Amino acid sequence: MLPSLLAPAASAVTPLFDQHGRPLEYLRLAVTDRCNLRCFYCMPEEGIKYMPKHELLSYEEMLRLTGLLAGLGVRKVRLTGGEPFVRRDLVPFMERLAQLPGIDDISLTTNGVLTAPHVPALARLGVKAVNLSLDTLDRERFFQITRRDELPKVMETFHALLEAGIQVKINAVVMDGQNIGDLIPLAGLSRDLPVDVRFIEEMPFNGGSHAAGPASLPWNHVRIRQHLEDHFGALLPLSMAAGATASEYRMAGHLGTVGIIAAYSRTFCGTCNRLRLTAEGGIKTCLYDQGVLDTRALLRGGASDADIVAALSDAFRYRAANGFEAERQRPLHQLSFESMATIGG
Repeated sequence: MLPSLLAPAASAVTPLFDQHGRPLEYLRLAVTDRCNLRCFYCMPEEGIKYMPKHELLSYEEMLRLTGLLAGLGVRKVRLTGGEPFVRRDLVPFMERLAQLPGIDDISLTTNGVLTAPHVPALARLGVKAVNLSLDTLDRERFFQITRRDELPKVMETFHALLEAGIQVKINAVVMDGQNIGDLIPLAGLSRDLPVDVRFIEEMPFNGGSHAAGPASLPWNHVRIRQHLEDHFGALLPLSMAAGATASEYRMAGHLGTVGIIAAYSRTFCGTCNRLRLTAEGGIKTCLYDQGVLDTRALLRGGASDADIVAALSDAFRYRAANGFEAERQRPLHQLSFESMATIGG
């Protein structure tokens, strides 16, 4: 049960802007650091050292924090992981999350392996969109990338979401020498289906050493767009919503759209309106920072709602201007980046 002080605290706080004038309206909430795939760009083949269960935030702690963040202006929550459905009782948690005052948009990022049976519940809850991680439509290549033979289950989820009328956004990481041949087939899904296929620049979040930087990226957002245009013709730009990370395009004769996310080039930082809460309670105001606040220590140390709100507000006022500044501020010993499963996708 939520603390009785939650509603008054949430309603009494003025919506928060960072020192660069950007509102913080969008929370990416990692409910677990565990994943049932082993994508090579996300983690080593042997996997990562998962946090002990008691070190992860409980659902009650996540609800309390989300409620307080709603009082600071957060309106949208995207559940991530790891893989969210690896954690038990996710749907009942989402039901409680949907009841928090101020939260009017709940969405989900999933790899789709365990998701299909839960699609009716997601539709009933009013989930507006699901981001489906899918780097290839080829079963053998899927196994090479993820180290698991699970493509049929992912495609079952894909079709179930479409049938339920839930907006589907496919997230495909573009990897030189790995899935370049898959870009055109993936984009082709948008011809006859109302899907948004988004291609993401590869980032160094695989639990290994830091890459050389965006200038060394073989497939950046410019080259991805050119590759698509060479096959489909001109991409027609669509207007970007405030805080959007993807440059969206329509292609002639296509029902859906394609998007390109310059995640490593970091071209969209100027309008970023999101923050991350990791599964163990770390607040990240930028994907590239080392974490700016340990909320678990506050929650389990007896902090009041007012104490937590003050700590959150202080952390948000010292936000990096962009991902490059956030990366420069990391200690030298932290320049090997975490797995995306640990950060929250």
